[in-house]
Amino acid sequence: MIDSYFYDFIPVEVNCNEMEREHILEHFPPPTLPDSEEFFDIQNEPPGNNVKVKVLLNEFNVQTTKTNKQYLKIIFSNNAGTIRAKMWDNQDAVNKHQPMLENYSVFDIEGIVDEFRGHKSLTINQLNPCEEEINPFSLLAYTQQSIEDLTIELFSYLNELEAPYKEIALAAMSRFWTQFRIRPAAKGYHHNYLGGLLKHTVGLMRFARYILRLEEDHYKATMKLISIVEKAYKNELWSQFQSGGNQQQFVWKDTIDHLYNMLQGMMEHKDTQPNYDLLITSILFHDIGKLLEYDHAGKTFEGFQFLYPTADHSNTDNRKQAGITMDELGIMVGHIPYGVLILSKIIELEGINISLQSIHQMTHCILCHHGLPEWGACVRNPQTIEGYIIHFVDYLDSRYENTEKIK
Repeated sequence: MIDSYFYDFIPVEVNCNEMEREHILEHFPPPTLPDSEEFFDIQNEPPGNNVKVKVLLNEFNVQTTKTNKQYLKIIFSNNAGTIRAKMWDNQDAVNKHQPMLENYSVFDIEGIVDEFRGHKSLTINQLNPCEEEINPFSLLAYTQQSIEDLTIELFSYLNELEAPYKEIALAAMSRFWTQFRIRPAAKGYHHNYLGGLLKHTVGLMRFARYILRLEEDHYKATMKLISIVEKAYKNELWSQFQSGGNQQQFVWKDTIDHLYNMLQGMMEHKDTQPNYDLLITSILFHDIGKLLEYDHAGKTFEGFQFLYPTADHSNTDNRKQAGITMDELGIMVGHIPYGVLILSKIIELEGINISLQSIHQMTHCILCHHGLPEWGACVRNPQTIEGYIIHFVDYLDSRYENTEKIK
């Protein structure tokens, strides 16, 4: 388990003894990760080697050779990356296998490793759809940090909460943990891998704990974090200068002014003491709507069934799933409104007694955590101190993730 975060500035303190750890893992087990036999990296295979591997279909098309013969050009992937392949039209293979490729997404393939100009690919001899239950971690990239440690850290924070926030948080995890633990937090920009939602949620909680628990003044804590960002951006600029001006990704470009603007907004609430338990619970729900917004191999559809129990769910029964993408239904609503719906229904179904004001404050945190309408926020500006803090920590964690060497 790591002991610091955010350029080694934020200490990570997990208050959990061995008995409590065992209790957490018994009730909220981490997913099963692939064993060594489930890893296949084509770059490690010598040319001419015969291989058998389970893969995820990305795309395919029918092409023709210079002698006007058809063949299948296919791109697969697994947790090691992309696998390019081709299948010659021997014994009418193109017509035989094209319907399979249109209707299935996971395949067991056998083939020979080829190499051309330093690039390796497969020539496929056998291609069969896999209809057995699959472990998505064997097919998609996932966090390289310990999911077990992230699980312990998350529930150690949730178990510290007072009623009714603890009951709300644990009720949500009891219903959705199996999917929450594997879901990505994005398709491309940050935490775009299995386990990303869990890691991102824990990251926000680390920032929030630092601001409200580890520092005496949350405004000074926020200013210290901004100063860390300023230093990191200076290092990015200096690194580019030393490399001779070569283009590189700037994680912290155009962030300083925004952070100071948000700090100014926070300061308008100087007479309000932030509610730590409300904030941590809001963080748990801020991206929980991504259970419905994203789709990938291994996703199940409890979220839709939970929110819409009387609906006809037949269109999800045989859905073809592949890599991380936007859910065809979820994209119509988005994770922010879904988060509000899930929070409201958890409170209702569990019969949790909580003030109307607190419900609206948590709802507001979910709605405003993107900060600005042009970034997806559902309100013009945060209206509460917790609303400013949840945006601040979401903004920092989503960008900091792109600086980490081990994700």
